[in-house]
Amino acid sequence: MDPTAKDDMHPSLPPGPEWPEQERAEQLARGAALKWASGIFYQPEQLARLGQYRSREVQRTRSLEARIKSVVQSYLEGVKTGVWQLAQALEAVQGAREALGQARGLLRGMAKAVQTLEPLREQVVQHKQLQALSQLLPRLRAVPAAVVHAQTLIDAHQLLEAYVSLRELEQLQEETWASLGDLELPVFEGLGPLAEALGQAVEAAVGAAGQLAREDPALLVAAVRVAEVEAGRTTSLEQGPRDWRQRCLRALEEGLERVHFGTPLLPGPGALAGWLEALRVALPAELATAEALIAPCCPPHYKVVRLWAHTLHGGLRRCLQQFLEGPELGASDAFTLLHWALHVYLGPEMMGSLELGPEADVSQLEPLLTLENIEQLEATFVSKVQASVVQWLQKALEGEVAEWGREREPDTDPSGFYHSPMPAIVLQILEENIRVTSLVSESLQRRVHGMALSELGAFLRSFNDALIRFSRDHLRGEAVVPHYVSYLLAALNHQLALSSSVSVLQPEGVVSGALAPVEAALDELQRRICRLVLEALLLELQPLFATLPSRRWLSSPELLNNVCERTARFCQNFWRVRNPAFQVLLAETERAVVLQYLRALMQGRLVCRGADERNQAAERLQQDATQLRDLFLDLGLEESAHCAPVLLTLRDLGGIGRGADASLWSPLSEEHVSALLDLRGDVSREQRQAALSSLQDGLQPSPRAGRRALFSLVPAPTPSPSSCLFSGSCA
Repeated sequence: MDPTAKDDMHPSLPPGPEWPEQERAEQLARGAALKWASGIFYQPEQLARLGQYRSREVQRTRSLEARIKSVVQSYLEGVKTGVWQLAQALEAVQGAREALGQARGLLRGMAKAVQTLEPLREQVVQHKQLQALSQLLPRLRAVPAAVVHAQTLIDAHQLLEAYVSLRELEQLQEETWASLGDLELPVFEGLGPLAEALGQAVEAAVGAAGQLAREDPALLVAAVRVAEVEAGRTTSLEQGPRDWRQRCLRALEEGLERVHFGTPLLPGPGALAGWLEALRVALPAELATAEALIAPCCPPHYKVVRLWAHTLHGGLRRCLQQFLEGPELGASDAFTLLHWALHVYLGPEMMGSLELGPEADVSQLEPLLTLENIEQLEATFVSKVQASVVQWLQKALEGEVAEWGREREPDTDPSGFYHSPMPAIVLQILEENIRVTSLVSESLQRRVHGMALSELGAFLRSFNDALIRFSRDHLRGEAVVPHYVSYLLAALNHQLALSSSVSVLQPEGVVSGALAPVEAALDELQRRICRLVLEALLLELQPLFATLPSRRWLSSPELLNNVCERTARFCQNFWRVRNPAFQVLLAETERAVVLQYLRALMQGRLVCRGADERNQAAERLQQDATQLRDLFLDLGLEESAHCAPVLLTLRDLGGIGRGADASLWSPLSEEHVSALLDLRGDVSREQRQAALSSLQDGLQPSPRAGRRALFSLVPAPTPSPSSCLFSGSCA
């Protein structure tokens, strides 16, 4: 192919501005042309049609060139038109610039002319003000008199008329201010104090709403209307709003608190109960007044009944907080306040009244006393009551102790039993304090109950100590009491009265074991009294038992007769002790006498010389046991409680000897048995060894519950060489 022809087939584009995808488009075009040419010249028969293809491509190229020329021509015409328009715009801008320069010069000239007219303008303004002032002058002259008149209306409590006058003056002030161009005239200087005076009058009237609702409800309505009209007023003057509505609501609250909770009205020491009682009457009456008289005088959005209830509650709450921050209350005031706040205040007579409608909204009220307040008052009450109880119990004990030294026997009741009001006084003091706290709360009752039991325990210990001192002084001879035993017996009745009635101190809902320490102290007191009585008895019997056993004892019942006579004389007033303490005391007395008998018998003072003396000893033991049994039966001891039959066991051991059952000896120790065998005087070593071996093999019976075995209280005698076993140097 001719290279020239090839160049004609791909004419070069005229140079021009490059566009972003020109290179890519050119590559695509060349690729498409090469693809087309390879398809045409691939077959030899297609070469014959090369001329046709060439002419067709020449025509296509010319068509494209014509179209390009047309587009370029159209573009050049548009550029020419734009250039012409820009030239025209430039000429217009230059003309406007010249016109503006001329206008600027004219304005500068006019500014100088305006400056020359400024005095004239001021004169015009002054002329207008003078014209307006001349028109308002008659009204302005009346302003001072109107102010005085409005003040007179305020003083006369004609609040609506005063407010109308004030508004007229303020409207005149607004007109003057608008006409004179914000110019304030001295004639209106009195409006501010006048408005404040009216506001104070409105506030004072609303603050006395309770009184006015009864005496002059029109004045109250006028004050509220003034406040409401003022709340909806707008003013063109640059002054702050007079929020008289809020001032009225505050005045209602402050006036109500001032009437009932003002500082001069706070109660002094001891006057709290009267003050609370006055509030119990006054507060419901105040709420009823608010609902019946004050609420109709005020708009509904005031919510007068709710405001009254919440204001009274808040004032009372703050007053009580202030009162509790002062000096510590006494027991009576603390109890009164707790009971009033927890029961009376919320009860049907006050805030829980069915006559109090839902508009009071009392369900949203905070507790009158906080938990800390209640804790403080309960602690104060318990501490004060405890101090008083200690004093009362001490006085009761001192009064009882003072009677112990009297020259006459203790007082008795109609049945002949020793009697004293002291136990009833003690229990009454404690029971009343526990019972009265149930009117307040369970927590306070639990506290006082615990305090009462603690103080009763302390009282019983003090009573016990007083008995010990009483006995010590008497036995030492420092303060000999004519009726020493009788007053101990009376004390036993006191213990029994306390023990039988202590259950009254147990309120419902308290665990039953709370009385266990007190009951234990009462049992200890009973044992102490019995011990002191028995000490006095044994002091009389010791000289008699010092000669037992003896030859005289073997041959004559005189020794035990003396013991029985003194015992009967000592116990002659035991019947004045009430059961079951009477039986306990008799049983302990018999036990003490038998024990003293056994102790004397174990001393080894007598050794039988022969069978006759052994028979006499056995008979004496039987007679003594019978005599002691009869004595205490006559005194009233129940037969099941006797321990004198133990002497019969000793009789069997002494009289029958080898045939005695070793189980009857229990719980004798080896030393006890050896001492009794020594009393026989004829027991060989083998027999002694057999008896002791049998004792060791026997069963030891258990003593009755709460009592030690009788022989365990008898001192074991020191064995003599003649009665020792075959061991050591004695063998």
